Order: sequence, then C-alpha cells, then structure tokens
Amino acid sequence: MSGRPERRPDGEYRIEDLAHASGTTVRSIRAYADRGLLPRPERRGRTNVYGDEHLARLGQIAGLLDRGYTLASIKELLEAWDAGRGLGGVLGLVAEVQGPWSDEESGRLTRAELAELFGGAADEAAVEEAVELGVLERVPGDPEVFLVPSPQQLTVAAELHAAGVPFAAITGQLRELRLRVEEIAAGLLDFTAEHVFQRYLDHPPSEAEATEAAGLVRRLRPLAQQTMDVELARAMRTLATRQLDEHLSGPPAPAAAAAAAPATVPVGLPAATVAAVRELVGPAATAEFVASAAEREVHKRRMDSLAEGRGAERDVAGGAAVS
Repeated sequence: MSGRPERRPDGEYRIEDLAHASGTTVRSIRAYADRGLLPRPERRGRTNVYGDEHLARLGQIAGLLDRGYTLASIKELLEAWDAGRGLGGVLGLVAEVQGPWSDEESGRLTRAELAELFGGAADEAAVEEAVELGVLERVPGDPEVFLVPSPQQLTVAAELHAAGVPFAAITGQLRELRLRVEEIAAGLLDFTAEHVFQRYLDHPPSEAEATEAAGLVRRLRPLAQQTMDVELARAMRTLATRQLDEHLSGPPAPAAAAAAAPATVPVGLPAATVAAVRELVGPAATAEFVASAAEREVHKRRMDSLAEGRGAERDVAGGAAVS
C-alpha cells in the first residue's frame, strides 16, 4: 500500500470506494470480511456502507501483511487489539518469536556461482531438492538467481560434496538431522513453556505481560543454540575418539576372540530329549540347559572319582597298618 488512504468527507464508502481509498481490491476486502478481519458494514437497502473504522482496519491489515504476518496471525492480533490489550506488546512478542534465531545473514547466489561452488557440477535435480528443503529459495522473476537463507549451511554441503559425498547422501542426512533437531527443539520449548512462560499461557496476556514475555524470549533465545553447540561438540569428540580407538586397535586377537566366544562342537541328541527340554525351559534356553546339565554331570563324576580315589588310598593305608 502506497501513501495514506484518502478519507471521504462524509466518512462513508461503498466497497469500490473503500478499495480505492485503502489501495486494496474489492476481492481482498471481501476475503478479509469472510475471515472476520473486518467489522460488518452497515446495510442500507441493497448496499453495504463502510466507514472510517473499516478504512483504519484495512490500514492495519496492510501494515501487518507488509511485516510478513499471515492472515490467521493478523486475526489473533486484531482480536487482541479489539479486546483493549493493545498491539504494541503483542507485536513485539510475535516479532521476537518469528524473527531470526541466529545472527547469520542471508545471501544471494547466481546459478553460475552455485555450480562453481560445487566444483562445476550442474545437477538440476539437486537444485530442486535444495529448493524443496529451503536451502535455496527462488527469486520471483529471475530464474538465474537464488536466495540463500543460510550461507553457512550451503558451504557445509559444498565441503561435503568436495570430500566425495554424493548430493543424495547430503540431502538425506539433512532430512534426518532436521527430524532429530526438531524433536530436541520441541523438548526445549516444552521445558521453557512449563518453567518460564507458564504464567503467560493460562490467559490472554496484557500489554505489559506481552512486553515482558518478549524480553524473556530475547534473553533466552541464544541459549538454545549455545546449549546445542556445547553438547554437539562434546558428543562428537567422545564418539569420534571412541570410533578412532576401535579402528586403530584393529580386530581382536584370535586368543582373545576364542576366550570371548568359546568354541562349540555339534553333538547329536535324541529328538525326544530335545523336545522334553524345550517343553521344560522353552526353545530359547534349550541349548544353555543342555550345556549346564552336561557340565553338572561332568563335575559330579569328577567329584565322585576324586572321592573314590581318596577312599582307595585310605583302604590301602589301613591294610598296611593291620599287617
């Protein structure tokens, strides 16, 4: 919307006049009315008559649309305004939540620069997938230029590709990573909602409360990235060290492997015996039960043998004493 809407001396408008005065269209005015964004007009005969309050409301809607708000968000904000809570604090809170959550600035890249960044590889399928993922955004009216919301993310992808990672593997990893990070973000939001913002959530916030909540968001917002940075660095160091140690140590020595996993020898058992054991202890424990029973029997016979040998020694010693 350009300039300030022209105000009629009588403060009354037909819908065409209102569209002209507000710089919008008749179709948009009707759409706003259907969504409940505009008060109902006064009905005079077969004509709807609009007033200065409708012109002012269209100005508010246009301003919020210019700031990037959706019609659903605008409706909530205007309802807050109509309830007397004011828009200043609410708009400040929404701006803090919907604003950038990092200090990184977006950039632009031509198609030729994009191909050069990836070593001259011109993969249109990869470009389309990058657009789908939001790594690249098309510029309306210029198919040779892309908006790059996160140049750092694009640089990471280029480095991985230069290291030999295929485009499909890079985008697949990004999709998986997003799912896991969104789960972590949901947990952090639930945590702060419970312990920090709960006092604002059980009622529509006042102007002062909305302003206070916006200040809390501004203070706490960097903590999410800082926490993720620290924990990711710790996890990467721990797991990378472990993986390197396992790789350098090589496979286990044969003796160690034999000790860890005792050798087994197939033994034929009567089918009826195996069936009885399975019925007694279950299929999963059959082998262990048979092995334990065999070991127990071997141990018992060894003990009996030792006892018999000791008894024979006593008999020999007694006979010698008698003679």
